[in-house]
Amino acid sequence: MTFSRADVTRAAGDGLLSFPVTDFDSDGRFDAESYRKRIAWLLEYEISTLFVAGGTGEFFNLGLEEFSDIVRVAVEETAGRVPVIASAGQSMTMAKAHAAAAEAAGADGILLMPPYLTECSQEGIVEYAAEICNSTSINVIYYNRANGALEAPAVKALADRCPNLIGLKDGRGDIQSLNTIIKTVGDRLIYIGGVPTAEIFAEAYLSIGVNTYSSAVFNFVPEMAVHFYKSLRAGDHETVARLTNDFFIPFIAMRDKCRGYAVSLVKAGAAQVGHPAGNVRAPLTMPSVEEVEQLKVLIERVR
Repeated sequence: MTFSRADVTRAAGDGLLSFPVTDFDSDGRFDAESYRKRIAWLLEYEISTLFVAGGTGEFFNLGLEEFSDIVRVAVEETAGRVPVIASAGQSMTMAKAHAAAAEAAGADGILLMPPYLTECSQEGIVEYAAEICNSTSINVIYYNRANGALEAPAVKALADRCPNLIGLKDGRGDIQSLNTIIKTVGDRLIYIGGVPTAEIFAEAYLSIGVNTYSSAVFNFVPEMAVHFYKSLRAGDHETVARLTNDFFIPFIAMRDKCRGYAVSLVKAGAAQVGHPAGNVRAPLTMPSVEEVEQLKVLIERVR
């Protein structure tokens, strides 16, 4: 861990967050050198924290050994410029293994994913998360989504039990629930917007005090993503509206054509701007030739 807990909390709680795709070669194996170049390129732009092997990075498709390699390469290439957060999840046992691997590789924290598949009670989710938090000394941000969604009392209980829990990433887009959590738990945690293509929620997030979000499109239109974020924070409503209409609304329409395109279109976009990362792994599928052409036109609008 390079940064102090206070440093990571500040960085992840205020600024644009990068969630890079994971590079695979033509045989579908992790391509460390291509990934290293990707991290170097993305760090040329203004971001506050790097979240590696996340949802956009196909965490759900990674083995533990290549997960460790991904985190190690990211930490080496980042070289202390910004904090590095890696994912953890699947089961309690696997999440502890992810946390240990991330800590050994020098990561500054983990983004804790919901438990795999099973439905669970609020008490059960808190126990799952607390066990994993208490297994590591590095920082933890809880990803509040899907079958792992916690309501305000449970978030507060988890925060009370785990000093290294520093934040909550919203993956639901339920502004009422998130606002209740924020008002209940207060500044004990930082709050991150984390729905797919989070820019479409950015104004709503900001209105309740969520100053940052994960940007998947930063993978292929980084200048525009930074410009959008700065315009949002500056109160430049005209620019936010223009970019939302010109890019984000049509991009979301493309994304919603097929399940998994929140990742697949991002990889296709990276290839279009000269930074290919290979194809997604099954069960995800790459967009069609026609869809890639549509994406190319959309990218050219805002570059």
